Amino acid sequence: MKLATHHPTVLAQEAQRANHLQLRIADAITSYAGSMPFVYIHIALFAIWMLFIEKDPWPMLTLIVSLEAIFLSTFVMIGQNRQASFQQAKADHDFNEQELELKTNTELTREIHRLTTELHRRLIDDARR
Repeated sequence: MKLATHHPTVLAQEAQRANHLQLRIADAITSYAGSMPFVYIHIALFAIWMLFIEKDPWPMLTLIVSLEAIFLSTFVMIGQNRQASFQQAKADHDFNEQELELKTNTELTREIHRLTTELHRRLIDDARR
């Protein structure tokens, strides 16, 4: 049997995101936009454009870069919302697990106390006989 290598909340979030095409697309764009190949491609394209394609590239370049920034910031916010949602789900899961563990530990402590008291009582009774 293979054990889960990730937190149950991570697995649930991955399953949820895998079921939604729009979320998978947003993840792919965010992942690629946050990579060095994305940076290198932009450096190359902008350099080629500014040096070889247009004499005065600044008005069009400013427009394109501004539009790209708008869309990329939207994908960043989508990623931040996803991360916040994941953190909340993980915190809820961890809280429930800790409460269950606290309850179990409390029951064990009470049972140990009861058994210790019973053992102590029997030892005293045996010593009196």
